[in-house]
Amino acid sequence: MEKGSAGVKHGSSSPWGEEHLIPLAEFLQKLEVNENGLSEEEAARRLLKCGPNILEDAGKENILKRYFRQFRNFFSILLIVGAALSFLGQYLDPGQGNIYIGIALVGVVFLNGTFTFIQEYQAVKTMESFRQLLPPHAKVLRDGNLRYVLASELVPGDVILLEEGDKVPADGRLIEINSLKVDNSALTGESEPQLRSLECTHSNLLECRNMVFSGTLVQSGNGKAVIFATGHDTQIGSLAILTEQTSSVDTPIRKELNHFIKIISAIAISLGVTFFLLAFFLQDIFLASLIFAIGIIVANVPEGLLPTVTLALSLASRRMASRDALIKQLESVETLGSTTVICTDKTGTLTQNRMAVNSLIIGFEILEPDKSSIYQDGIKAQDINKNVKKGPAEKVADSTNIAGSGETEISAASSPVIYMEKIPPAFIRVAGLCNNAKLYESPPGYTGDPTEGALLVFANSFMDIRGLQGKYQRLEEFPFDSLTRRMEVICRTPEGELEAYLKGAPEVVVQMCTSVMEAGTVRELDESGKKELLEKDLRLAEKGERVIALAFRKAEDLKESTGGFVFLGFIGIVDPPRPEAREAIARCHAAGIKVVMITGDHPVTAESIARNVGLAGSGKPEIITGDELKSLSRKELASRLKNPSIVFARTSPVQKLKIVQLFQAEGEIVTMTGDGVNDAPAIKNADMGVAMGSGTDVAREAADMVLLDDNFATIVNAVEEGRTVFDNIKKFIVYILASNIPEILPFIAFVLLSIPLPMPVQLILAIDLGTDILPAIALGVEKGEGDIMERPPRRKDEKLLTPQVLLTAYGVKGPIEAAAGFFCYFAVLFEGGWTFGERLANTNPLYMQAITAFFSAVVICQIANVFASRTGTQSVFSVGLLKNRLVLLGIASELFILALIIWNPFANLIFNTAPIELRYMLLSVPFAVLLLGVDELRKYLLRKNIKWATRLFKW
Repeated sequence: MEKGSAGVKHGSSSPWGEEHLIPLAEFLQKLEVNENGLSEEEAARRLLKCGPNILEDAGKENILKRYFRQFRNFFSILLIVGAALSFLGQYLDPGQGNIYIGIALVGVVFLNGTFTFIQEYQAVKTMESFRQLLPPHAKVLRDGNLRYVLASELVPGDVILLEEGDKVPADGRLIEINSLKVDNSALTGESEPQLRSLECTHSNLLECRNMVFSGTLVQSGNGKAVIFATGHDTQIGSLAILTEQTSSVDTPIRKELNHFIKIISAIAISLGVTFFLLAFFLQDIFLASLIFAIGIIVANVPEGLLPTVTLALSLASRRMASRDALIKQLESVETLGSTTVICTDKTGTLTQNRMAVNSLIIGFEILEPDKSSIYQDGIKAQDINKNVKKGPAEKVADSTNIAGSGETEISAASSPVIYMEKIPPAFIRVAGLCNNAKLYESPPGYTGDPTEGALLVFANSFMDIRGLQGKYQRLEEFPFDSLTRRMEVICRTPEGELEAYLKGAPEVVVQMCTSVMEAGTVRELDESGKKELLEKDLRLAEKGERVIALAFRKAEDLKESTGGFVFLGFIGIVDPPRPEAREAIARCHAAGIKVVMITGDHPVTAESIARNVGLAGSGKPEIITGDELKSLSRKELASRLKNPSIVFARTSPVQKLKIVQLFQAEGEIVTMTGDGVNDAPAIKNADMGVAMGSGTDVAREAADMVLLDDNFATIVNAVEEGRTVFDNIKKFIVYILASNIPEILPFIAFVLLSIPLPMPVQLILAIDLGTDILPAIALGVEKGEGDIMERPPRRKDEKLLTPQVLLTAYGVKGPIEAAAGFFCYFAVLFEGGWTFGERLANTNPLYMQAITAFFSAVVICQIANVFASRTGTQSVFSVGLLKNRLVLLGIASELFILALIIWNPFANLIFNTAPIELRYMLLSVPFAVLLLGVDELRKYLLRKNIKWATRLFKW
């Protein structure tokens, strides 16, 4: 057990940034504490001063206030005003049905507001996930006695005890350790659990081994630490604040819907005010003119739009979930469709995360993979070779231990023939003993870091590693970190001698070697030899292999060595690309999406992998290292980011946020993948945040989408789904807006022609909130058209509501529906004996039948419209009229509601309708056929690329 000294001196309990650098005695003095901990009284005083050890929301907003804030948007205000005017009309002139209009409009407002609130409230869970990283209790010394306290009650100066399996409750400096190893991966992205030390090992706080950090996990051993930072002052707290303060970017679909609402609302208000004044001056009846203005507004506003969009997005998210993509924010479904850049990590996303030994260099000799048998699945070599007849050449070539231990582990019964004469036993010992992975019976054959696991499985195919580990006792470990880029262990041999085993980055290990072993002989390694070795390393890296260098030396003590090693060789490890990755990236390129790979690998390795998965295409990818990212100016980076293929190599996980912001500054819509706590700010700031299903809770909570299979191809499938969603939203907008014309023109005719109002507000709401809803949703589940992934991403300035959309809806389809409505309306009136100028009371049976005929004509034309709207450019007959069963269900619902409103007495009372003969309804059928035919002509002209048609009608 190692111990540090204690001392007491007046000082501050707040973090200073140099806690790891100052002597331990000075550290304890600053905190006014010794190794026996604080007194209960002092701890209570500090708790009042410093606050609890929790991550609180900054400026947390009341839930009701947040909910009612959703009703400030223009769309809600417009509908609320309409509802208020309806209730006023009901008060001034009861019995006209205005109360039903008001209730319906209020219902729409609350439905839309609730939807928006639910979406926003999801963001609150991000902070909750940070809190879940903190353990509920901690073991602390108070007055020299062990106490179990709530983690929230810890204060700076508390002495905590840490044991295997504990989650560190706050940031602290170690004062006592016993083989203490901590997994910092959630915080730093470093996959290897780190052995702790009482000494300062690094100037960077996070890299220094004399520190432990809140939210990290004790992997093994035990120790004591003095807390110096709690709550938001911890490293995890600063990340929480950064994530909370990082702006959540509005989704493109939310921006488009807001724009759509403003345009439609402006049209509604303008028409409402204009025709209110016209009606008032022409008829001099204030109340009638007011009700008329309400009708104009209601007719223009597609009340069912947001619920329809919500349901369409929900159905799309369900389809994506079945393809292993879990959508958390519904609006994010469409964001994927407008993505222009995908920033993806390599391991497990583009690759299979199944590291395996692929190449060997022993000394200076390359053992070609096609001449060897390298076992990658943890299977004993003797199991494979048991049926092979052994010959004299297969006997052990050198039974002498090259390292001097008399070891004779390698034999024909346990290793491939070619390795018998090539691989020194020390090489296998380094691979198996300078290793923290554990052998495991089930595939992939190990637990722990994938790179170390591949080395362990390889070594185990030559000798019994468990037995080897029993014979060679590990006395000391100097673990791998991002600064030293090497790992060293010191073991005692069966003969009682000390040996140091070293593995790490080739450029580091080679420089630490003064000799090299070749064919069982150790000779001096000069500078030209080192240069030759590094050239061989580069050749393996160029093949996309992660290269590990191995070396060993005699040791005299347990101190870390800086030189004098014997170089043994290189092991090239590959993480095979996912079979589907190349095709998925090709689909992205065809769709105009730039794929950016972010990895910590060597630039040469990163480039090779980029080529293997098809990311580089036919050109050379732009390689940007983490160091360059720090040093290059914004202008220089902007220039390099224009390359169609970019790889960020030797990049730290914390640089992801900067990468996202760089692309966004260039006007790109960015999708970012990640899995660690340190990825959360970048994931949240990206237009589309994607977390790995195997990642941390914090990353998953900050993300908009979680990949359940960690697979890049799943992202591409989701992009296709997102593009289809945007197309489909346009389709049902055209469908919904088309009925606005036959809803508005009756009011204009009512004022200008002095005819009875052909379509009262109740029937307008019956269309917008009744007959149109299910068919619109059915359009939302249409499959993408054939060229969906061959188009470039939609422009950032492309709107849902374009002049072409308005012209198609208002200038082509809407007038045909209005003509059908008026034709049926006047057919009923004229056959009933009505003449121009004659006024009809609302309760007149002839008037009730006439408005029923108008309503039925619009509904029948909308049935043809839903078929026509299923495609944007393809003929609807090419996709099959009956393939979308939800469309058929929507049509059935339209006919059911139509029948109910025509023939149900209670519905007649509410909507002021009356039963009509079937022949009046059939009068609208030719108009419906005309609508379908005209739209087919529009699509035909677009497919022929007729310029004037494209300008007028291409959505």
